[in-house]
Amino acid sequence: MQIGESKIRILLVEDERKLARSLERQLARLGYEVELAFDGVEAWEQAQNREFALIILDLNLPKKSGFEVLEQFRAQSYGTPVLILSARDKVEDRIKGLQIGADDYLVKPFDFGELTARLEAILRRGGVKRMAILQAGDLTMDVLKRTVKRGDKEITLTPREFALLEYFLRNKNQLLTRKRLAEQVWGYTFDTGTNIVDVYIRYLRKAIDEGFSRKLIHTVYAQGFMLKDEA
Repeated sequence: MQIGESKIRILLVEDERKLARSLERQLARLGYEVELAFDGVEAWEQAQNREFALIILDLNLPKKSGFEVLEQFRAQSYGTPVLILSARDKVEDRIKGLQIGADDYLVKPFDFGELTARLEAILRRGGVKRMAILQAGDLTMDVLKRTVKRGDKEITLTPREFALLEYFLRNKNQLLTRKRLAEQVWGYTFDTGTNIVDVYIRYLRKAIDEGFSRKLIHTVYAQGFMLKDEA
């Protein structure tokens, strides 16, 4: 199964709320749909009520430990892949996690790039692929090669411009408010008092729309912006 326009849903079970919110924003920026659970009981309940492609599971959780949650999943034949993300770095903990049914085990502190590489490897093994080639009209982005083309023109973007365009492409034809863009692309959860979103929208328009009769990025008056995939 290949996931195209529909987003891949991940359950992130982490009781450290600041870390959970940070990971939620970073994964959402990559196009994943992330739901949060802050204790073991909540994780079990959410897993029963919704379908997830993957679960990222901490071990030191309130109410019910990650080990207990995982054992309950596997005892009930709940086959959703589980990536353990824990500060518990002892070999016996890693062995136990894998033996009772985890698909992978990553120790905190961790690199976000390694986390995404591991979860994508798990998803691939299950036949789920996140789209690496994103398109809108004659614009094409290769997320893996980090290249952007419009027609035959190669477009060079800064890392932040690339991240902003990727978020637009993964949410094309949707209204994106300045607040949402600031949260998902910059990680801001507060009003910075700056017009940084508008500044980067101008940069992006200059890069991908200037010189082309058909404009991709549109302003929705008093609401935000939209990347349109139709004429």
